[in-house]
Amino acid sequence: MAAPGSLLVVERHARVYRRTWRGSVISTFLNPILYLLAMGLGLGSLVDDGGGTTTLDFDYLTFLAPGLLAAATMMTATGESLYPVMAGMKWYKYYHDALSTPITTRDLVVGHFGWLTFRILFTAVVFTGVMVVFGTISLATAPLVVFPAVLAGLAFAGPVTAYAAQLENETGLSSVFRFVVTPLFLFSGTFFPIDLLPDWIQPIAYVTPLWHGVETTRALALGIETTWAPALHYLVMVVFLVGGAVLADRLYHRRLIV
Repeated sequence: MAAPGSLLVVERHARVYRRTWRGSVISTFLNPILYLLAMGLGLGSLVDDGGGTTTLDFDYLTFLAPGLLAAATMMTATGESLYPVMAGMKWYKYYHDALSTPITTRDLVVGHFGWLTFRILFTAVVFTGVMVVFGTISLATAPLVVFPAVLAGLAFAGPVTAYAAQLENETGLSSVFRFVVTPLFLFSGTFFPIDLLPDWIQPIAYVTPLWHGVETTRALALGIETTWAPALHYLVMVVFLVGGAVLADRLYHRRLIV
């Protein structure tokens, strides 16, 4: 029996990755080490010496690491949802080649998210392993934080994929990192609790997937309670994922078929 079209799309991504994996693997291992060394141990030593910035009984490195894990999946998801989609739509047009076969636009979308799940999962597992080495999380607790971190990444992948699917000019790709990813990285609770932000900024963090990813990942890593009910945090991330995927499905069809 022939494999579903979406699995063939995943296979296509895997075959390409087989030729390019070295660069991404190095950055995947190196980034968490550098982040935790610079921000956790470097900046963290100053924060701890100054009395800390949180009311929790944890050193800054332990507090920071789960937030960086969620942020890392966001960055992986964003990058993999922008440039490969633009390549398929405009640069190399391999989406058009695929559609000359029985593969449908929905297969392209489902396959895209299937491959994204693997890439985000790989990032989360590696980052969590580095956290264990740095002593910020126990080996027994480490598997628990992978799921919310992956879901946080997929919550970004949904709307970002839809955004990339309708782009005509590639200059809009860098704008996502400049005006969305970087501000969220700084102001969604990764480095400090958002209750330290001005009151008018805090509601903005509430409606972004990263804050919910940071909250759930940190709660499981540190054994603390989340600001909202955990189910509500997960629901927000699922809404972003599903809503973005549905919109991406429509935009793929509109741009490649209609």
